[in-house]
Amino acid sequence: MTHRSATPLRLALRLAAPDTADALAERQRPELLAVLSDRFGLPEEMVETLVGPGGAALRAGLDADPGAFLLRAAETGDPVIARAVWRARYRIGTGRTGRARDLPDLLPAILHAADVTDPRWEAEDGLVPLLQEEATSIELLPALTGPFPQLISFTLVQLARLLPLPVALDACIALVQLAGGEALLAFADGVERIEDFDLGRPELLELMRAAAAEDDPEAFLRERRPAGEWTDPAALRAVLRVRDGGSSVARPDDLDWELIRREHARLPFGTEPVRGYGRHSGNRLMQLTRWEGCPEDLVMESFRGDPRSTARQATELPFEALKGPEVAADRVEFEDVLERGIREGWLPVDRVLTELTPAPEVLGSLPYDHEPTRKALAGLLDRLGTDPVNWLTCYARLGRARGSVAELIDDAASATSRQKRNTSWPRPLEAVFPATPPEASRAAFLHLLQCASEAAQIAVVPHFDARAVQHLLVYGDPAPAVRDAVIAAHGVAAQAAQAATTALSPGKLAYLLDLDEPQVDANLFFHCRIDQRERERMLAGRLRGGGIRPVPEELLDVLRETNLGHYRHWLIAGLDSGDLGVARTLVGRLKLRIPAARLRLLVAVWQRGGPEAVREILAMDRLPVTLRRQTEKLLDAPDGLDRLRARLAAEEDPEKLLVFLNKAPGYDGSQPHKLTGEGIPLPWPELIEAYRSGRLTPSAAQDLAERADCPRELLLALLPDTPELDRYSTAWPQLALRNGTLTPEDVLTHAAPARRALSHLRHALNSAEQKADRQELRTRAAALTAEHLGTDPEAWAVALQLLPTFAGTLPELCATAAAIVRPSA
Repeated sequence: MTHRSATPLRLALRLAAPDTADALAERQRPELLAVLSDRFGLPEEMVETLVGPGGAALRAGLDADPGAFLLRAAETGDPVIARAVWRARYRIGTGRTGRARDLPDLLPAILHAADVTDPRWEAEDGLVPLLQEEATSIELLPALTGPFPQLISFTLVQLARLLPLPVALDACIALVQLAGGEALLAFADGVERIEDFDLGRPELLELMRAAAAEDDPEAFLRERRPAGEWTDPAALRAVLRVRDGGSSVARPDDLDWELIRREHARLPFGTEPVRGYGRHSGNRLMQLTRWEGCPEDLVMESFRGDPRSTARQATELPFEALKGPEVAADRVEFEDVLERGIREGWLPVDRVLTELTPAPEVLGSLPYDHEPTRKALAGLLDRLGTDPVNWLTCYARLGRARGSVAELIDDAASATSRQKRNTSWPRPLEAVFPATPPEASRAAFLHLLQCASEAAQIAVVPHFDARAVQHLLVYGDPAPAVRDAVIAAHGVAAQAAQAATTALSPGKLAYLLDLDEPQVDANLFFHCRIDQRERERMLAGRLRGGGIRPVPEELLDVLRETNLGHYRHWLIAGLDSGDLGVARTLVGRLKLRIPAARLRLLVAVWQRGGPEAVREILAMDRLPVTLRRQTEKLLDAPDGLDRLRARLAAEEDPEKLLVFLNKAPGYDGSQPHKLTGEGIPLPWPELIEAYRSGRLTPSAAQDLAERADCPRELLLALLPDTPELDRYSTAWPQLALRNGTLTPEDVLTHAAPARRALSHLRHALNSAEQKADRQELRTRAAALTAEHLGTDPEAWAVALQLLPTFAGTLPELCATAAAIVRPSA
């Protein structure tokens, strides 16, 4: 049984009452053993032995953490189980990476429980040879004090150079305890006989020979083992993983940094790049700087070796590092350090502003939404006051300032400076369309200004150039009084420049829409992601403040420039406008493919501009000849408009649209999209009725179901033919669940076949949007199964057997299973 096919069984065991679930689990024992075997990576017969008898034990296995289960299995002391458990750590690993799961307690548990008198441990197919063959050196660490002398020796050869001396002595003591002093001598002799091999610890070999010559080798070694040092396995393992080049090693608890310092002095961790690291991962010493509490001397050593990467990755960086030559040489980017350090509190913002240089880079890296930072800047900016000359001078000198932020501000505020003082905006620029974010000096100055007092801002904004005005209104957040000062000084042009962006908050967008200014509306239409209904309003000439006007030339220019390949729907928004300018632009640029779309345009023009306006459209010679001739005959008739409306109604007749929707979609999209893309509204009530009566094909109905505006009534009608859940979750039930048009309970109650319904429910409830519904749906599902299946495990088992091929809904499945088991009920 695969993980996927086991899902219904897992769900059934969670929904059933405990006693019923236990009985069902026991009845489905073969299937559950297969599931647990796959889950734990162990043979089924071994899982059965480890789990034990009874359905409750099987159910507990489903919820057990695989790592914890393997640890309990390791404690049995069985060498066969131990070998299987060691291999299984790969099966419960990290998915596609194929790496073993990090279970540092697994081998210690195996070794602690091992009975070394059992020859199966060291047999050819035993665990000890397997460990020597495939275990990494770090995985073998627990073997240094384990019960197998040959494994101690093997591991010591692998790791001796990297081990702190107390740890190496612990391994020697364990070897003496197991095999006597002669084992030390044999190890030393064996190492020296290995050609071209250097253990890297000559002092260790000397100690081993000296101990072997003593009457009590163990006492000799213990006397030389520093008490209390390197007794934490987690700390030792973490340090060796760093030495091994691990790039994401967690800091162990209660780390003794003095021991780390001494190990670094004995065998430096090194600042050379580690092979296999990511582009910015750094080196071994840098890994230590990521650990909280890393001593400054180690951080600075790493910093000197790789300033840029250390600045980016160290948990804390000494303030002095940011004032050194590495910064001056542009080897450290402040943006990697300042914001993080100020937010986390290890960089004092006052010192940053008064000591770090150069000012432009400092200002470009500050967290301006951090209140202490804003407050500190405001205190410095008070020196500039409300004199525009001070502010303009500050901006003019900002780009070339080499001193600190405080020095820049003091210099700009000094009236006695020999440098030129600015009375107007230097090197003014026009606004750009669309707006682009400020960079360099402009960005820094905008941030500075918004930290100043409101009075200072009001005094300065009249002196802005057009680009600075646009930056402030689009990317800044000026107070209403400051915004009013900008508009008073720079006029509607400022508002039009503000409208040329997608980066508008809802409040800013509402403010601009309420202006009903032609150029503002044109820029919003062209550059901003406004709602289609707003586009329809603008192209109809309807004002937000009430009333109607001819559509201004600025908007018509936008329609003429719109890219039809991407934004054809912008022009379709004007189909019902009736404005002659809009209609002429649409007919001139678009080829309306559906007759109803052409008639909608002509009816709207006639209603708003009369028959003469229609004649102008026909005179463009852009509409089909037959339509032009038929329409021209109506222009002088008293009931001409009514007759044109009747023709439109005939073209939009639901039965005619139904024929169109039932056609196979072409290469350029679905049939519903073709209609709505031409501005034709879908007749939902008639389409729902057509589906129920069989006149709307299932494929056309599925196309409709994928639309966000598809009514709930049609979705419910479609649920009895629920599609498969595809791998990208774009099937219409998932779209409807995300939109909130359908609820998980709708799928539970109405979707069929039952197997597909269950797949959609599981996916929906696993998604972030649906987590709030999980408990409610589980309660509903539990009530449903209790009603039909009750406490009869046989009924539950029959329901599981029927599920893969059952054509009905989940409630019908439960009812059918109950009827099979209890036909007289």
